Amino acid sequence: MEKRGIRTERGDLNREIEVTNQKLRQLKARIAKLQKWLKEEQENNELPTLADYIQGILSCRAQEGKSQVSQSLYNLKDAAKMLNFLQANNIMDMAGLDEKFKSMIGEQLDIQGKLKPVERRLATLKKHIEQSDIYFKYKGKKKLTEAEQILFTAARDYLKGVMNGKTTIPTKAWKAEYATLTAERGTLNQRYLVLKGEVKEAEQIRKSVYSISRQEQREHAQRRTQKWKI
Repeated sequence: MEKRGIRTERGDLNREIEVTNQKLRQLKARIAKLQKWLKEEQENNELPTLADYIQGILSCRAQEGKSQVSQSLYNLKDAAKMLNFLQANNIMDMAGLDEKFKSMIGEQLDIQGKLKPVERRLATLKKHIEQSDIYFKYKGKKKLTEAEQILFTAARDYLKGVMNGKTTIPTKAWKAEYATLTAERGTLNQRYLVLKGEVKEAEQIRKSVYSISRQEQREHAQRRTQKWKI
């Protein structure tokens, strides 16, 4: 009946099967193409480090001038500083960059945490030493003026309160500790100031690297979209 031009239920079923098979063949071809691409990507997917990537941009800029990618780097005052930072800190990827930045912030907070008790102890020692000096200045003096007597009495009462029953005033020990802590405070402050500048620089580098990475991801997505258009 089909040969005579009369449509039959069996003929319609066969035609539907053929259409379905054709769609399956097209789908299999797409899958095969995708699998081939994934295999090639895996074989050639030795990802460069961030330092390699920045170096590639610098080289491209030197050879070809300002490309679309290199323009995002062109506004940096010193692109080499970015490269040196990544290489010096052995930063391989974005996670490593974030971790380095967090560790620098953590060191800042650690220094602040160390400075606080040092400052408090220095303030206490300064008071101890001042009152000790006043006490020994007027102790044994035969005749004190009213003002001197007030100072002496206040110093004696203060020292009595901090000595906890001890009779020997450790002025020498206090001064030695004060000198040690003053030096420690100076070292911590110096490190904090240096680290403050380093953190500021690292933050700028981090922002720049993220900007470049986002731009590259957008361009990569565009290339993939164009490649897979059929």
